[in-house]
Amino acid sequence: MDWAERYRPEHLTDILGNGAAVKQMQEWARNWTPDSHPLLIAGKPGVGKTSAAYALARDMHWEVLELNASDARTKSVIERIAGNSAVTASLFGADKKLIIIDEADNLEGNADRGGARAIADILREAQQPIILIANDAYGVVDSIRKFCDPVPFRAIAASTLEKRMRVISALEHISCQNDAIAVIAESAGGDLRSAVNMLFGSAAGKTALAAEDIRVSQKDERASIFDLVAGIYAGVPDARIQKLSRECEEKPDTVMQWIEESAVAVADAGRRENTYASLSRADIYLGRTMRCQYYTLWRYATALMTLGVAKEFAEAGFRPRIMPPSRWKRMGTAKKQKAVRRTLAAKFGEGYSIPDAHIQMVYLDLLSRFATDAPLAFCERYDLDAEQLTILLHDKTAATAVFNEVQKIAKGRETKRKKISATKQAVVCTHEESRMADLEKFPAKNPLQSLFPVSVPVLEPLSKAEEAQSEEKKKVPSQSTLDFF
Repeated sequence: MDWAERYRPEHLTDILGNGAAVKQMQEWARNWTPDSHPLLIAGKPGVGKTSAAYALARDMHWEVLELNASDARTKSVIERIAGNSAVTASLFGADKKLIIIDEADNLEGNADRGGARAIADILREAQQPIILIANDAYGVVDSIRKFCDPVPFRAIAASTLEKRMRVISALEHISCQNDAIAVIAESAGGDLRSAVNMLFGSAAGKTALAAEDIRVSQKDERASIFDLVAGIYAGVPDARIQKLSRECEEKPDTVMQWIEESAVAVADAGRRENTYASLSRADIYLGRTMRCQYYTLWRYATALMTLGVAKEFAEAGFRPRIMPPSRWKRMGTAKKQKAVRRTLAAKFGEGYSIPDAHIQMVYLDLLSRFATDAPLAFCERYDLDAEQLTILLHDKTAATAVFNEVQKIAKGRETKRKKISATKQAVVCTHEESRMADLEKFPAKNPLQSLFPVSVPVLEPLSKAEEAQSEEKKKVPSQSTLDFF
């Protein structure tokens, strides 16, 4: 077993750093009710997010169900696995069932508008505690993120990592010098899992470690897009920018869009013009790369968009606000509306036996007029949600108000149905109590009468003469029997 698993924290008290986050999780678990919001734990890889969730479940004696990115997370799968678990009790007698949705910022779904919406529905209806885990909180879709209470996990301080490395070294009977411990703690960059892996890899087959024995390459060196864009506008040295560019996992066209988004905030007209000139030239090289499939041109595009922009801010001290490209939001909105229109057409097509494409091209405008004339009845009749109704009414506020009113009416009907059912049950119970009271008041002479209501007569046994007469009648065939033959 590798050391990262062997020394994984068992309880929340074993979690390094992030004391405020751990306390927030404890308070949430102790005071949890079905009305409590789920938690969204976000932070860099290796800082203990998943370990903290499992430690919380262990401390609270909760059962755990995990759904991660390796699973097929379409709407149907999520509703079958996590949906049922979110509303049912534990099968093993645990107090609660903790549902952990790992890598929530990497949701990928292609069935019925994907798994993100299914998870959002589950969060609203869940009767069990739920924790979502993500590396980037803003990578989680808005409909999910806004419904959760954020729990930020920070990088672990180097001094804290050094203490843990000394404990692990002592438990593994390895003599580790202070300078070796310091190299591991500094190279890990606040990542506990990376620090443990570096110690494990460096100590293989050894009983003592010095600084030169540490295999720093065990650390997965990665830079985020935020590090790269911040370095470009901060005017850091070219060698540093090139290093960040190599470590960043984003494609050149994505990097260019991030840089372009921050260039809007450049106040100096000259610098802004030169910035866009470099980005324009980089875009030309990217276009040629796509057309010719000659990916060597990527290096020139990358140099223009990074070094070409950075030279304009070498001594400017410019610190822009780094935000995701706004075009992504517009593209996401358009894609979402297209999916809503498709599902809306499928619903009408099934009801009217008309092809979905024909509904979109010919009948959607006509249906929109019907919906505008009587939105409440139309929404209730076709069971539309707020997004589908918005497509027909072209007014999100009005559509949301109508949808909420339909939900309120449906809830009122359900409440009325439950009251009627309860009233009927009460009447039955009252009648049964009255019958039992009558039996107690007028006890039956015949024991068989206790098996029947008072109003039902109980037949007395026949005498011997009556029994003989009955047998004689059975031997004489009836007129209908004679007529048949």
